[in-house]
Amino acid sequence: MLNQTLTAVPRDCEDCPIRHRAVCARCEADELEQLDKIKYYRSFEAGQTIIWSGDQMDFVGSVVKGIATLTQTMEDGRTQMVGLLLPSDFVGRPGRGSAAYNVVATTDMVMCCFRKKPFEVMMSQTPHIAQRLLEMTLDELDAAREWMLVLGRKTAREKIASLLSIIARRNATLNLADVTGSMVFDLPLTREAMADYLGLTLETVSRQISSLKKDGIIQLEGKRHVTVPDFDRLLAEAGDDSDGGMLA
Repeated sequence: MLNQTLTAVPRDCEDCPIRHRAVCARCEADELEQLDKIKYYRSFEAGQTIIWSGDQMDFVGSVVKGIATLTQTMEDGRTQMVGLLLPSDFVGRPGRGSAAYNVVATTDMVMCCFRKKPFEVMMSQTPHIAQRLLEMTLDELDAAREWMLVLGRKTAREKIASLLSIIARRNATLNLADVTGSMVFDLPLTREAMADYLGLTLETVSRQISSLKKDGIIQLEGKRHVTVPDFDRLLAEAGDDSDGGMLA
């Protein structure tokens, strides 16, 4: 865990940048006060393991800043990336004693954590939390099914466009912006991480990003700052229809 202070992260739930999408999104003032008594913040450096698969978890929580990967290690030692955790995503499962996946910080991260046992008690007594967690779980299930399509049936170009559209949509949603027209965001993953996640080579990722740039689908400033002039065109390249096709 990092030693630096978390001055950049609002301690007041009302000022939290993920408040409108987090597990506490529907909580009333008295419920937020109860959550505040069991919450704490943790910071992680890029590359640091947050939790290992099979470890006992004494906390659950939401990603406030940064991005993490969910990975699973196979019997022969190979590691497969199976998901991304973006800001507002929930880590851990109430009622489950151990972690199902390795969770590794891809960038520097901040998490808003809750002590697991008190959170489980509060969840059983607070419909707002239970309902929101159910919604998030169903969204996660839909996203997992969609990702099976991305990995199994799409071309390399469609995979890259799909990943860019997911990140663009989430960034817009977090910033309460329209998910239409021109969109601007910073890519939180290196090209190496994108290749690992999509099951592609680094050369293929770089080639497809260059192709999308050449065709005017995206604009790049450096390697990370992305402008999408027309989000519908990006969705078309991803093989998705204009109403989204993918969850934010």
